[in-house]
Amino acid sequence: MARRTRHAVLAMLPVLALAATACATKVDQGAPQDGGSGISLVKSGKLVTCTHLSYKPFQYTDGDKTVGFDVDLVDLVAKELNVDQEIFDTPFENITSGTVFTTNECDLAAAGMTINEDRKKAIDFSEPYFDASQALLVKKDSAVKDLPDLKGKRLGVQQGTTGEEYANKNSATHGYTVVQFEDLPLMETAVRTGAVDAAINDNGVLFDYAKEYPDTAVTKEFDTGESYGIGLKKGNTALKTKVDDVLKKAKDTGEYDRIYEKWFGKKPEKK
Repeated sequence: MARRTRHAVLAMLPVLALAATACATKVDQGAPQDGGSGISLVKSGKLVTCTHLSYKPFQYTDGDKTVGFDVDLVDLVAKELNVDQEIFDTPFENITSGTVFTTNECDLAAAGMTINEDRKKAIDFSEPYFDASQALLVKKDSAVKDLPDLKGKRLGVQQGTTGEEYANKNSATHGYTVVQFEDLPLMETAVRTGAVDAAINDNGVLFDYAKEYPDTAVTKEFDTGESYGIGLKKGNTALKTKVDDVLKKAKDTGEYDRIYEKWFGKKPEKK
């Protein structure tokens, strides 16, 4: 390649400076929010929430909207930040692994997600906002009432969930085969069609499903002592503080109880 003259190089300097400025602008996608609190969002004017649809009544599609208990709670955070919530649907394991945060796909994750030590290695969590346990879903006329009744049978689980962990932990003791499904609706449908003899998942979603489909029933709950948290990128203390403050305020003012009753038909039990 021929060498450029000194004059040619000097002539190019303004162009190179403009290019460098343009690149810097493109990389800095975060937009400061909330009056200099240190919070920055991946999209200007949006609070992007990662979730894995469908997980009714926490988050699911109704017409052209995503609605649910988690959606309403995060809307309170968005309102505090003076932005709109935007839902981003992604595989559940992309959330629990922290991938969605390292790739800047979302600001937080609300997916009916249990706080546990393995997940805390990859992501941070808000303070707990919902108590849950595992439950067993069967056909209404099924003889299966508990895990011991599943000997030689098939138990459906949702991939990457604490229900799957619980099922695998107890499979040798009770002699059933664990059948994995990618999402909750596929697992629930498998119970109704007889593809599996029962399924295990969080009690909130299974009670909601049995209410909608009375040919199914929840026959057993397992006290696993779980609590849901909103997921955040490791070290994102500014946004975590805001989320925690909003959740506390909602509980103090009764707004949390109102949203809970809207989606579960009753107010939460007081501890």
